Amino acid sequence: MSNLRTMAVASAIAVSAYIIAPRAEAQSPSHATHGDPALAALIREALEGNPRIRAAFLENRTAESRVEQAATLPDPSLSFTQHVIGPQTRVGPQLSSISVSQTLPWPGTLSDRRSIAAAGSALQSESYREQRAEVVRQVKLAYYDLAYLDEALRITGEEEQLLLHYEALARARYSQGFGQQQEVVKLQAEVTRVLNRRQELLRQRADFEAVLNVLADRPVETRVPPVSIVARPAVSLDGNRLRAMGIGERPEVRSARMRIQRDEHGVSLARRRYRPEFTVGVAWGNVLGRRDDPGLANPPPDNGRDTYSLTLGASIPVFRGSYDAGVREAASRLSAAEEAYRDVVSGVGLAVRSTALRITTIEGQLALFERALLPQAEQALHATEEAYSGGVTGVLELLDSEEVLLDVRLGLARLRADYMKALAEMERAIGSAFPEEEGS
Repeated sequence: MSNLRTMAVASAIAVSAYIIAPRAEAQSPSHATHGDPALAALIREALEGNPRIRAAFLENRTAESRVEQAATLPDPSLSFTQHVIGPQTRVGPQLSSISVSQTLPWPGTLSDRRSIAAAGSALQSESYREQRAEVVRQVKLAYYDLAYLDEALRITGEEEQLLLHYEALARARYSQGFGQQQEVVKLQAEVTRVLNRRQELLRQRADFEAVLNVLADRPVETRVPPVSIVARPAVSLDGNRLRAMGIGERPEVRSARMRIQRDEHGVSLARRRYRPEFTVGVAWGNVLGRRDDPGLANPPPDNGRDTYSLTLGASIPVFRGSYDAGVREAASRLSAAEEAYRDVVSGVGLAVRSTALRITTIEGQLALFERALLPQAEQALHATEEAYSGGVTGVLELLDSEEVLLDVRLGLARLRADYMKALAEMERAIGSAFPEEEGS
């Protein structure tokens, strides 16, 4: 049992040492954090610990190891022959022989195999980059949802205190004979409604907290400190530039290009099957000296001299129907890869356009909320509070104004989080850090 534990520890140490590379790469991420140190720390932790990323890295190393294997000649063959009744030769009976042969593929075959393996390795590398980008995206989406929920909890907490203040005011009015007990009951019901909303927000927060913990390979119960959006960056929405970035940098596009390169070499390799493979070999034969009476009486020249021979051979590619089918298969695979590349490029354009429109729409909504709706809702509530204190309006008008302001504040918090989530989606669409405006 102790030996098993020792072997397990040694294996774990070896794998840990082998996975240092993704941790080093995580130190220079190709994503934006917009000056948010908490987000940067979460992303770094996820890139270092996420099992999917670590698995993709190991798959990448596996694919790299295939390149050298693909470019290697087949092993030579060694054969030994022991004659039971050896053939008689002029210089004596042949006892045994040893031969070595090597198969040589048609020139260029190994190069094509190596290129196919290298393209496969590059594909796996892009898959690793894709997995990293997807984990970063998921971290950002969960992080900004968590930021919204924490802001919503803060807002509803303030709203609860405001309603409790209104309740105390209503009680005072009622005790002085200016109000009705029904107003107190309505305010108490509103406080209960806000408390229920807070409970739902806390449940949602626990869900997103667990998502972040899973992405970072931490226990799901780990507490994530309150999150806030540090700043809203100004970004450049040059569609042509963003599409060009996506076509050049997005892992899916680069993978599609690698598949085309791989399948081009696959067509070349399929065509080489029409060419023969060669075999070269050398042999040595062990010959004993003559022991018969004539040989003993008059030994021939080179008596007992060993034999040496050289072998040259070639395969005969006669099953052309099979080779034709292989070429058609490789050509079809190449055409499919080219169509897949076109589809991925179109997808980049669609993702950039739709996400840019979403960002522009949210920017307009944010301006409307910040410059008009929020100030108007605050002024309306302030006016209603004064009117209620003076006995001009009732509690229903006060609650309506309070509800409007609460919806506006929550809507503004949701828009700010959605804006940052849209930036994360654009970053994923273009495959690199989102370009911010100069001086932002």
